Amino acid sequence: MSAFEALGLILAAATAGAMNAVAGGGTLLTFPTLLFFGTPPVVANATSTLALVIGTAGSVFGYRRHLHKVRPWLWRFVPVSILGGLVGSGLLTRTSNEAFSKLVPFLILFATVLFLTQGIFRRFVGFDDTAAGQRRHHAIWGAIVFQFAVAVYGGYFGAGIGILMLASLGFIGLHDIHEMNTLKTVLSSLINVVAAAWFVLAGLIHWPRAGVMTVGAIAGYFLGSHFSQRIPQHRVRQIVTTIGFILSAVTFYKEFFR
Repeated sequence: MSAFEALGLILAAATAGAMNAVAGGGTLLTFPTLLFFGTPPVVANATSTLALVIGTAGSVFGYRRHLHKVRPWLWRFVPVSILGGLVGSGLLTRTSNEAFSKLVPFLILFATVLFLTQGIFRRFVGFDDTAAGQRRHHAIWGAIVFQFAVAVYGGYFGAGIGILMLASLGFIGLHDIHEMNTLKTVLSSLINVVAAAWFVLAGLIHWPRAGVMTVGAIAGYFLGSHFSQRIPQHRVRQIVTTIGFILSAVTFYKEFFR
């Protein structure tokens, strides 16, 4: 591995880690970087997943003071996240990325719009009034089902799952963006742990590149989670929305116009 390749992989992983800690979409940076250096697509996806999941340790540590606040939600979302990640990673080992990747820009755009308009939607359906208990109960079960779908997608490809989860968590009543990011980080790490374990057993990891990228990912995740908590919540929401629209535009261009 040349010094140029090692530096490129470290920088891509560090930037991706920071993006994932704040919003998501880091895979859309690490995946093409690995392709650029000659990694086969399925191996690139698996290697990126392993590098980023190891890096999430830095992000979880950065959000550690919010963990006790989101613990009550974990029992609802952890089982479906693990199951979905297992299903998605199994699908990847049996199919190609090409057809499924065409859905990526639509999913990211959909998630970004949901995240942007969740407050309006909540007021429209009356989640905040005195009769909201039953509707909120249904919303939570809907979010659990949605989380399973996100986990399947995350195990398969994973780009943008952070934005998808932030949008879903907003609909069930979570308002603090830092707590939402904490829960998102824990759940996405579980999805990727399951997927990475499957990819390791399937022999899909390029170990030298995974090792180099892990170094950058750990630094990026920690710095992203640490400094994002010093930014006002409304500004973090703006950053999430901006990243979502940019990622959607880039993926639309790559899939349909290039």
